[in-house]
Amino acid sequence: MYFPRLVIDAAENSEVTVVERFISDDGVRSLVVPVLDARAAQSARVRYLAINELGDKSWQIGEHDSVGERDSDTLLATVALGGDYARVSTAARLRGQGSNTRQVALYFAGGTQMHDFRTLQEHAAPRTTSDLLFKGAVQDTAKSVYTGLIKIHNNAKGSVAYQTNRNLTLSHGAWAESVPNLEIETNDVKCSHASTVGPIDEDQLFYLESRGVNPDVAQRLVVLGFFDEVLAQLPVGDLAAPLRQRVAQKLSIGEPS
Repeated sequence: MYFPRLVIDAAENSEVTVVERFISDDGVRSLVVPVLDARAAQSARVRYLAINELGDKSWQIGEHDSVGERDSDTLLATVALGGDYARVSTAARLRGQGSNTRQVALYFAGGTQMHDFRTLQEHAAPRTTSDLLFKGAVQDTAKSVYTGLIKIHNNAKGSVAYQTNRNLTLSHGAWAESVPNLEIETNDVKCSHASTVGPIDEDQLFYLESRGVNPDVAQRLVVLGFFDEVLAQLPVGDLAAPLRQRVAQKLSIGEPS
């Protein structure tokens, strides 16, 4: 069992980027319970990335919590590829006027994996902004669940919040669920949420296959392109290419549907 706790306390006008990577060997049973406690003081910038590449017998139960003060900017990013069961709860709390937060995640489950994400975008000050983009894919008999809440308090007038969750089901036995929620206490806001669950667009596959691309390769290209929007927003750009390769490898070892 492993219980890491990371505290980020970014002082006024400071900037920090932190990457945590969780790795274990296949066949080794383990439980990882990581906790992130991040605070961005006035005009501070916090960038955080968690990468889950745990083995097939590992469980992860994580909690990420961030607080943004006046005019701060926070990015919480997650890439989840490993583990037998992985659950991450992420809360981004905007406490200072003009603060901004983004949450992005890429998750890909295969075999009998289960990925479970729960998010909160809490606006507790005027003219705050939040943007969430989670994209996932499931193959074989894997499962994923996303549950998200945008909560805007009565005093958070002029706030803007977006929440988007997109899921691809790549096998008949795979299953994904998306549950977006809004809790708004004032009218002077702009909010939207969107969620989709479904197979790859047949038109995209047809376009590639009609130009001589092998069907398996066509599916791989579409899935990788689907995730590029998230990879482009990771706080460390040099990690995008190797993580994209890890997704490609995972696609290549999928079980027959």
